[in-house]
Amino acid sequence: MVVKLQRPILVGGLGLSFSLWILQSWHDSIVQLGEYSVLSLLLVGGGLLLLKQNRSKQDSHILDSLPVDRETVESAIAKTETVINHLAGEAENHHALAQLRERIPQLYTELDRQEIHLAVTGGKSVGKTTLIQVLTSNWRPGIGRKICLQEIAPLFIEVSENSDAPALAQAKATDFILFLTNGDLTDTEFQTIQQLQAEKHRLMLVFNKQDQYLADERASILLALKQRMQENIVAISTSPLPVKIRKHNDDGSVQEWMEQPAPDIEQLTQQLGETLAQQGQQLVWATTMRKALLLKAEAKNYLNGVRCDRANPVIEQYQWIAAAAAFANPVPALDILATAAINAQMIVDLGNIYQQKFSLEQAKTVAGEMGSLMLKLGLVELSSKVIGTVLKSHAVTYVAGGAVQGVSAAYLTRLAGLSLVEYFQQQEIAVNSATGFNVEILGQTLQKVFQQNQQVGFLQWFVKQGVKRLLPEVAEEKIFTAETVA
Repeated sequence: MVVKLQRPILVGGLGLSFSLWILQSWHDSIVQLGEYSVLSLLLVGGGLLLLKQNRSKQDSHILDSLPVDRETVESAIAKTETVINHLAGEAENHHALAQLRERIPQLYTELDRQEIHLAVTGGKSVGKTTLIQVLTSNWRPGIGRKICLQEIAPLFIEVSENSDAPALAQAKATDFILFLTNGDLTDTEFQTIQQLQAEKHRLMLVFNKQDQYLADERASILLALKQRMQENIVAISTSPLPVKIRKHNDDGSVQEWMEQPAPDIEQLTQQLGETLAQQGQQLVWATTMRKALLLKAEAKNYLNGVRCDRANPVIEQYQWIAAAAAFANPVPALDILATAAINAQMIVDLGNIYQQKFSLEQAKTVAGEMGSLMLKLGLVELSSKVIGTVLKSHAVTYVAGGAVQGVSAAYLTRLAGLSLVEYFQQQEIAVNSATGFNVEILGQTLQKVFQQNQQVGFLQWFVKQGVKRLLPEVAEEKIFTAETVA
């Protein structure tokens, strides 16, 4: 047989026959649930959407605890450095190592930065340039720190997706954001502000050109803005419209001329000055914290890439071991529990790659839980049906004993491995998570990975590889005759 067992992991596997009998007795119940499988997948999709929202809330909670002291930021930088050191230890010649390491000293230097960086952003023609000119000429905050004003390129000009990403990235790199608008917020503006707030960027909404509205209109717009934003809203006029002045002289003559009023930014400078005076240091630390978290995420992505390259061959090895075991088993029913010993050893090996240490007993428990999840989610039945459909494209491969069971076992083992990889990638670096394995998150990850691996083209290729390993005597050109599998 093509698959070569490199570990004594199948010893005692026959002792799982009792489990096979239990699954056989469950088979009728599983089949009855088959008609609901499509609905189940729809529910899975909805669940993933909720998971995404929950993750956003969790991320917001983490960012909500942005630093109030220097020690918190230094701890975050140290954790970032730890991830970079792990990358160096596992891939010493990685192309990104040099630039990642260079940014660590920059973060420590950033902690002592005395300048406060303000971004002035918003849509086109909202008065960004004029506001910066007025603040530069007329504002003296008197807080003992230099204020650097940065104009961001206009937002919402192009309708293409992510067209504002570069400009927003510039704004997010600053300590405080002045978001200008000329009236009530559009949906796009409101969504952008919500995004910034969700990521815990400090900002102030600035209603500019208020002098262009009548008093009741101005009040209505301000009320609408406050209902949406709750706080940090100011109304200004950086360049008020000229006012006609009429003077009646003693001789009865009348003189008229246009006069340019002074900019009305007092409310802005007062609130902004108070904020920067009270929270200037915290704003700098918060920016440094965000940069540290971004650098950590970047380093972890590189590290996950290195580990994924090492994990994929491990998953491939165990999926074909599982296929051989299921193909050779005389019991006709597919039983994911029959490969529990194989999956347990795979969990140990993948855990070692991701530095999530598991004992073999702990790994067996996790493997059992994953098997139960697959049964509850209907993945076992759905997989065997789809793979059986592909195999029906040629009668020889379909009727060959154990072909469906073997390829399905390989497919489910692959799903388990990919789900574990994605789960481990979400964990903190060098943390023993064996005692805190989150089955709920693993189940959600399993659903997501299953959906990602349902493409017909991939399944055809995977089944073909499985048949070539399990039935090497079948000529390759005779494996498939159908052009398309529905």
